[in-house]
Amino acid sequence: MTSTDTINHLIDGKAVSATGGRVFERLNPLDGSVASRAAAATPDDARAAVEAAARAFPAWSQTPPAKRRELLVKGAHALEARAADFTAAMSAETGASAIWAGFNVHLAADMLIEAAALTTQISGEVIPSNVPGSLAMAVRQPAGVVLGMAPWNAPVILATRAVAVPLACGNTVVLKGSELCPRTHGLIIAALQEAGLPEGVVNFVTNAPEDAAEVVAAMVAHPAVRRVNFTGSTHVGRIIAKLCAEHLKPVVLELGGKAPALVLDDADLDAAVAGIAFGAFANSGQICMSTERIVVDSAIADDFVTRLAAKATSLPLGDPRKGPVVLGSVVDMKATQRCNALIDDALAKGATLVCGGKSETTLFPATLLDHVTPAMRIYGEESFGPVKAIVRVDGEEAAIACANDNPYGLSAAVFTGDTARGWRVASRIESGICHVNGPTVHDEAQMPFGGVKNSGYGRFGGRAGIEAFTELRWLTLQTTQRHYPF
Repeated sequence: MTSTDTINHLIDGKAVSATGGRVFERLNPLDGSVASRAAAATPDDARAAVEAAARAFPAWSQTPPAKRRELLVKGAHALEARAADFTAAMSAETGASAIWAGFNVHLAADMLIEAAALTTQISGEVIPSNVPGSLAMAVRQPAGVVLGMAPWNAPVILATRAVAVPLACGNTVVLKGSELCPRTHGLIIAALQEAGLPEGVVNFVTNAPEDAAEVVAAMVAHPAVRRVNFTGSTHVGRIIAKLCAEHLKPVVLELGGKAPALVLDDADLDAAVAGIAFGAFANSGQICMSTERIVVDSAIADDFVTRLAAKATSLPLGDPRKGPVVLGSVVDMKATQRCNALIDDALAKGATLVCGGKSETTLFPATLLDHVTPAMRIYGEESFGPVKAIVRVDGEEAAIACANDNPYGLSAAVFTGDTARGWRVASRIESGICHVNGPTVHDEAQMPFGGVKNSGYGRFGGRAGIEAFTELRWLTLQTTQRHYPF
């Protein structure tokens, strides 16, 4: 597929245009060329996708787990076979590096494999009943149609995550692709179709940016939609949460983050530098788990900052279409302008620029700001770019307080030479995920992934994913004659 080919919807197993033939274009952030062209859904198109999924649900929900497992494994292999296509699409649509694209494909394929393994793990339990002869059971069953909405920043991982476990549980799905990467998300759907999923089991719609609210509202309101999952900004997540609450639809929300990485006074500094550089600058810092606030003990801060700056300045920056880089383009000039404004604000209020600095293009260098204080915007605001705050603190208690001094709570990290100390500190950090002596950016398909506070609620992955995308029912079987009081 080339950038001039239109990405169509997939509804009931068929590629279809939007009503009226409407399309929209996504432009390459580096040069403004057309990266992709996609069908611009209307609310009627969105409802048609939901209804196709609803028609497919009875048969798919009764499909034996071995068959669902077989098709998901085939989907994983088909997705991996498209690795070069994904790299090209991500580079064109979001400016991502080949390293990041390759990681996306690898983890997304693993998510499908893990989901395949879960098909025989959807279990219940027998619960002792006070009624003689009553066999009482808690049983998990497919919920129905699942609406998944995925963002652009880790497009293969997050769109695959939106549908993999729901499919494994026997649900049918509608994936709403991101306006910023419809081509990338369309490739996932193509891989699942190649695997042989029945018509209507997986459906796909894309919409122009200006139509997003209307299209999403139409799908959430549809009676057939029984579960919703959304990964994206906290601002949009609040809107989705309100909409789901209005229609009493359970929703899993994985939202923004301000992940702290704590470097305690006994940390292995080389290990901390390696983990924090990865966590801060992978995909140019455009990851929900990205290290956003580097909290370092004053006793070792000078040495640590010198080492981290040397690592940051060594990271290759450039157009990912022209060769291997670590930092490719940020997603658009709005991201550049946001990062520039954060730098200006911090410097005006006393921060020190250690390396990097402002940019006039979407190629933004790895940037470190030292001596950041709560008075500065970057202390509390998510940069979602390669501009990182260093906060110096005195002692363990101050480090924990700084880590918790923000409204987000997705991922965190603690670097220390004392593992017991690390475990103790990690237990006090307000986040859904915390890694001791590892980076804030870490994901595995079988883990319960999600946040607390303004980072959302609910969990993806493993058994937690089964709980999110099934209904827990209480069923009884009376095996003897029952006595009634009248």
